[in-house]
This record gives sequence, C-alpha cells and structure tokens, in this order.
Amino acid sequence: MPRVVVHAGFHKTGTTSVQNTLRANRSRLAQTARIYLRSDMVGLCDAARAYSANADAANLIDVRDQMANLARLWHAEDLILMSSEDLSGHMPGRKGLKGYDAAPPILQALCAGILDVQPTATVMLILTTRGAEAWLRSCHAQHVRVTRHQLDAAEYVKKYKDTANLYTYVAQVAAALDPIPVTSVALEDCTGPLGPLDPILDLADLPSDARSAIRAAPRANTSASPESLAQMLALNRGTLRGPALRNAKRALMGLPAKP
Repeated sequence: MPRVVVHAGFHKTGTTSVQNTLRANRSRLAQTARIYLRSDMVGLCDAARAYSANADAANLIDVRDQMANLARLWHAEDLILMSSEDLSGHMPGRKGLKGYDAAPPILQALCAGILDVQPTATVMLILTTRGAEAWLRSCHAQHVRVTRHQLDAAEYVKKYKDTANLYTYVAQVAAALDPIPVTSVALEDCTGPLGPLDPILDLADLPSDARSAIRAAPRANTSASPESLAQMLALNRGTLRGPALRNAKRALMGLPAKP
C-alpha cells in the first residue's frame, strides 16, 4: 500500500525551506520517495486556492478529482511526499480571507481523492506552525513584497491577530480528517539539520541511508530589512503600477528587473 505524507502548510512556517530542500534532493531520493511540490500538482493547488477564495463546492470536487488523478500513478510500494502551503488555500490577507477556514474541507477532499483510487493507502498529514507574533509579521512582510498591500505592520497585526493561533486550524483539520492522523510541529522547535523537513521525514519513516544523503538547501525567502519594507510599503501606497511597481520593489531586494 502507498504511504502518503501531505505537508499542507501553513504559509510562512518554513515551507519554502522544506520545498527547496526536497527539490534539491529529488534525484537523491528518486529510488526512495516520489516528491510532489507545487509545480508537480498545479491543478490541485489551484483548485484548493480557488475553493478558499469562493467556497464553491465545484472547486472541492475539483480538488478531489485532481488528487485522484495523481494517485492513479502510484504503486503499492511507493512513499509519497507532498508539500505545498497552497493545499490549505490562500494565505490570510489575500482575497479578503482572515483565516484558514477553508483548510479542513480542502484537505478532507484531498484525502478522499487519494482513498478513492488507493483505498489501502496510509495517509498522514502534517502542518507546520509558528508563534503568533513572528507569523503575523512574516505574513505582513510577504504581502508587502508581492502584492499592493498598504497596511503597516501594526495595523496588519491588529486586523489579523485572531488568525494567528494556528493550532485552532490544526484542531479543525484533525477533526475533519479523523481517523486520518494529523500532526503539527512548531517552526521554533525544528532545530535539526534539515529544519522543518526533519519532522516530515520522521513521519515518513524515510530509510536512514536515504535520509543521510539529503543536503539542506540554503535558507530561502527571508524577510527584507525593516527599512526596505518601509520603502516597499510607501511604493504600494504610491502611484506606480504593474511592472514598474514590481521592479521598484525587486530593486530594493537587490533583484534584477523583470519585463
């Protein structure tokens, strides 16, 4: 029977580091695990995000169908590692969302899609969390960098403070998925050599020889300096639009312009 470990977020809890390390080690793990990141399951991730934005039941059906289509490719002996925060929907603050209320039905549909075509599969879900203050400020910085978000950090924290208890959503997901096991781990507790990937590999029971071959990817998606964020916020509140705005912010991050 396939063993399936689904890492479904949450956003800004070390997910990019997990995915970069899995991506960098895909060839090393090829004989041991099948890895699915966002680029390997775009339709599934898009359906999950769509449901979180509009709560349209048709999108839940799409989640289930997209997942079933992927699961049809698996064999009984496969170990599957899936990781994308999009599987919990949009980040709070996008599309008018104030929390992860869509995550339980999304993940329930996802697991149903697996079991529709792999009824003997062992499915396990893991969610990474983070302390409230650090999580809120990291989410705010992400919004400022990549959208036209115009709240300052204090305003954002005040508006979204009720979202920041991620364990509320972990409990809701666990209740929705029962009896499928749901594990959570705080980013602050991920002190092993592979950071937040370590508890995922623990859950997967990856063979020790395969695990010892993994090399951690460089730390990724770190926040801009407070000065740069303040300048980006000013740009978001200004008159620049489209590529001009995006490239002005990229310049503040030391990145080359894009067309």
